[in-house]
Amino acid sequence: MNSKTKILLVEDDTTMGFLLVDFLESNGFDVKLYNDGLQGINAFYQSVYDFCILDVMLPGLDGFSIAQRIRKKNKTIPIVFLTAKTLKEDKLQGFNIGVDDYIVKPFDEDELLCRIKAILSRCATYSQDLKTIKIGDFIFDPQNLLLTIHSEQKRLTQKENEVLKMLANSKNSLVKRNDILMSLWGDNDYFNSRSLDVFIAKLRKYLKKDNHISIENVPSVGYVLKDI
Repeated sequence: MNSKTKILLVEDDTTMGFLLVDFLESNGFDVKLYNDGLQGINAFYQSVYDFCILDVMLPGLDGFSIAQRIRKKNKTIPIVFLTAKTLKEDKLQGFNIGVDDYIVKPFDEDELLCRIKAILSRCATYSQDLKTIKIGDFIFDPQNLLLTIHSEQKRLTQKENEVLKMLANSKNSLVKRNDILMSLWGDNDYFNSRSLDVFIAKLRKYLKKDNHISIENVPSVGYVLKDI
């Protein structure tokens, strides 16, 4: 990163917050720390950030609410939850909002760094890809997270967009489930696997408007986006 990536960090554990700031800044990032949810979202509105790291349980405004407000203003900025909440429902709620990763405390700092770099790398590749992709009667615009059919537009979440892009780039060919999980989540654990199921179900619902399009499940292997 030639110019410093500016990270918004919202974490109410003061010790952890300071340690993360020190670690991330030593790795070339510009980090602004806030320990209150309302302070965090106000900072986002008042400045420009490239990346957001949010705790979930925060005073003032919880991380889920912050992420929802961020997504209303910016559909593409990477958001990572860093939280002690381990329930499947909490993880699914986060991914349904459109966050890019959900990391459970305690965590390894080097793993966090690798995940941040992987997300930034995907976003850089994504921002360079300006192509639209024709899928049956749909026009898929991954740059703007848009799926259009007959002038009707659907704005996708970042994760929906990334999953559909992987399938669309290999249209009518098998995309392995493990490849999707490792590429987009960095892990193929149970919770991420169930999250992928949620996104596949949503994409199937969106694509139902063209009955020539389907996402075929190849059990225990992966998916084929069929465009007949």
